[in-house]
Amino acid sequence: KMASEKNDFSIDDVIRGISEKLIRRHPHVFGDKEVEGSSQVAQNWEQIKLNEGRESLLSGIPSHLPALLQAQRMQEKASNVGFDWSEWTLAWEKLQEELDEFREELMKAQNEVSPELKEEFGDLLFSIVNVGRLVELHAEDSLRECNKKFKTRFQYIEAKLRERGSSLQESSLEEMDQLWNEAKIRPNQ
Repeated sequence: KMASEKNDFSIDDVIRGISEKLIRRHPHVFGDKEVEGSSQVAQNWEQIKLNEGRESLLSGIPSHLPALLQAQRMQEKASNVGFDWSEWTLAWEKLQEELDEFREELMKAQNEVSPELKEEFGDLLFSIVNVGRLVELHAEDSLRECNKKFKTRFQYIEAKLRERGSSLQESSLEEMDQLWNEAKIRPNQ
């Protein structure tokens, strides 16, 4: 409404723009483009967006997204154009390689965070997102659920210690670990 009042654009301009974009990006529906399956539709979609002026296949991924979600979206976009593992077992081999490289850097680090250690940790996280994606898991959702589970179990430890008249600071790791194991066997924990 405000843009219309300033003669910048109208709702009709917005509708026309969205309509043109939908038609342009779906030539298999609105045109004569023949496709064989959803993977070819995705490839065409990415190519059309590049033809519209994007500099990179990855430039449409917002930089403000959480890093795990960014990794998943980058991998999905690369997959759409065929840059992907053919099966999760191959990505698992890469994950194992990255795990080994991270461990090697940890051994070298001697309790200091080096640029190499940070890089290897990032590679490890990226690789695990890739394996999950290939078996249709969503990294951000999976980690959110894990965080929720951790929080519930940790809060169980805190509650049990309070019942005993104790606190986290007054407890040993062994005591807390025993309570953690109790929390794990509780329903919905």
